[in-house]
Amino acid sequence: MKLYFEAEKFLKPNKGTNGSLQSRIFNDKRLTNSPKHIFALVYSTLKYKEYIDVIVKKSKIQHDLQIKKVKMSNELLCLLVHDLLFSSKGRIQSGKHPMKDAFLSNKTRLQAEFTKLKLKYKVKSVDQLPTKEADDDETPIRWFRINTIKIDIDRFYTKHPFFKQLQPVSSIDEITETGIIYSDDYIPNLFGVHPREKITSTEAYRLGEIIIQDRASCFPSHILNADPEDVHTQVIDACAAPGNKTTHAAAHLPNSDSVVYAFERDSKRVKILKTMCEKATGKTKKKLIQVTHADFTTTKPEDFPDVTGLVVDPSCSGSGIFGRALEDSHNEEEIENVNTERLNKLAGFQFAIMKHALSFPSARKVVYSTCSIHAQENERVVVDLLSDPEVNRRGWKLADREIVLPKWDRRGFEEEFIKISRDPKECARLAGGCVRANPKEDGGIGFFAACFVRSTEVNHEN
Repeated sequence: MKLYFEAEKFLKPNKGTNGSLQSRIFNDKRLTNSPKHIFALVYSTLKYKEYIDVIVKKSKIQHDLQIKKVKMSNELLCLLVHDLLFSSKGRIQSGKHPMKDAFLSNKTRLQAEFTKLKLKYKVKSVDQLPTKEADDDETPIRWFRINTIKIDIDRFYTKHPFFKQLQPVSSIDEITETGIIYSDDYIPNLFGVHPREKITSTEAYRLGEIIIQDRASCFPSHILNADPEDVHTQVIDACAAPGNKTTHAAAHLPNSDSVVYAFERDSKRVKILKTMCEKATGKTKKKLIQVTHADFTTTKPEDFPDVTGLVVDPSCSGSGIFGRALEDSHNEEEIENVNTERLNKLAGFQFAIMKHALSFPSARKVVYSTCSIHAQENERVVVDLLSDPEVNRRGWKLADREIVLPKWDRRGFEEEFIKISRDPKECARLAGGCVRANPKEDGGIGFFAACFVRSTEVNHEN
C-alpha cells in the first residue's frame, strides 16, 4: 500500500508548495516508489476525478464500517477506485493489507456504479468517457526530429521504410488520423504525426535515430544556429535536463571537434540528461556533449573563452505545458498565488541566470526561452535585461526578426516594450526579436524565445 500512501499527499490541495505536480513529485527525495509511477497514478486519478467522485458518492463506500475502521482518507479512496476501475490492469497494486481488504469488500457495489456510469454516457471503455480536462490536455500533434548526429535524411528513409509509407500533408490541420506525416516548414528535419501514431515502437526510436521533441522546444537551438554566417563550435546549454535542446544543439555543431557544454544542477535530472545524450550521440560521437553536474550560475565565464553561443531555458511556471489544467482545477485557491508571488520569484531567477550568460567573454548570441505563457517570465525579463547598465555596456541587444524564425507569425507582445521605448515602431522591432507559441493552437506547447546578439565592436574590445 506504500505506493498509495506516497501518492495520497499529491492529491490533496497544493497549499504553500510551489511547483507543478510533476516537479513536486520528482523533487521529493523522501519517496521510495518510482516518481514516474507515482506521477502517472496521480495524474490519471485527477483526469478521471469527476467520475471517481460520483462512484464514491453513489456507492456510499465512505460510510462502510470497515472503511471507517481503517480510517481511509478520501484521497486514498480515490486512488484505489482509480486502479480498480479506471486503470488498464484493474487491480490494486499491493500485497495483503487491512486497507486493501476493507476496500475490496466493497468491490461489487463499486463495479455496479461503474457500469451505471458507462451506460449513462453510452460508452464501453474508460478512454471513451468525455473529460474536459483530458480534451484540454491532449497533445494535438506528436513531433519528432530525425537525429542527424546518428543518421542523415536519405539513409533514414532507406533504413526505416515505415516513415516513407506515411502520407505527407502540407498543414498541421490535416493531421486528423494516423498514417499521416507533416514535414515542418520552420524547423529542418522535424516532423509531425497523429498522437496515436506508434512511433515509439519503431526501431528508429529504439536506436535514438529519432527524438520526440515538441516543435516549439526546437526553437532555441534552431535560432542559435540559423545564420550560416554565424557558426558556433562551442556552445553552452545552461539548464540542460532532460536533454532535448542539448542534443538538438549538438546536431547543429559543424564538426567532430565541436562541443556542447551541458549544465544541470539536480542530481536526479543529470542522470536523465546523461542517458539521453548517450543515446543521441552513441559511443563514437559522445565527445560532442560534455555533461557537467553543476549550477550554471557558479561557472566562471573566463573558463570558457571559446564559447560563442548559449541556450538558456531556466526553471519557469510551465504554464504552457499540457497537464496544467488538471492541476489548476484541483488547486483553484493557489492560482492567484502562482500568478503573483511565484512568477515574480521565478522572473528574478530567470533574470539572474540570463545576466550570467550574457557575461561570457566571447559570446555572440544567447537564446532565452521558457515554456511559459506569462509576460512576467518572458518579455518583462527581456526588458529588464535590456535596461540593465552592465548588459548594455557589454553591447547586447535583441536580434532583428530576420534571424529569429522570420516566417513565424506570432511574435513578442509589443506593449511590454513601452518601458524601453515610446516609439511604436521600435516596440515592434524589439518584439520581432522574440517568438511565441500558443498551447495547442500552434500545434504543441506554449513557448517563448528571445534572441540576444552582441555588437561586434564591443565583443572585439572585450
